[in-house]
Amino acid sequence: MEEKQRKRSKKKEKRFSLLYILGGGILKEDFILKHTKMLVLIVILIFFFIGNRYSCMQKLKEIDRLQQQLRDVRFEALSISSELTGNSRQSQVESLIEQNDIDLEVAKTPPFELYK
Repeated sequence: MEEKQRKRSKKKEKRFSLLYILGGGILKEDFILKHTKMLVLIVILIFFFIGNRYSCMQKLKEIDRLQQQLRDVRFEALSISSELTGNSRQSQVESLIEQNDIDLEVAKTPPFELYK
């Protein structure tokens, strides 16, 4: 009796060798034949999840790239704004007028409003 059990266990060990699996013999097993629909569904779901993960990774890379671009544009806008603020000061405008030899002077009388 023990000899038969040993032979069966050796047969099962031999059946699941690498050559047996790669040769396609495993596809003839009862378990595989009974659960073919479930295995196909699992494989389809695996492909779906892999594709979904790849798509998400691409979108995250795009979000990071756009956030970096936004930071760069904000910094550039801030530097341009500060430069404009500095150039629009009255003393800066007066010095630019003198440098370019433009015939303008500062008004000596304050402006006044006319009422109807």
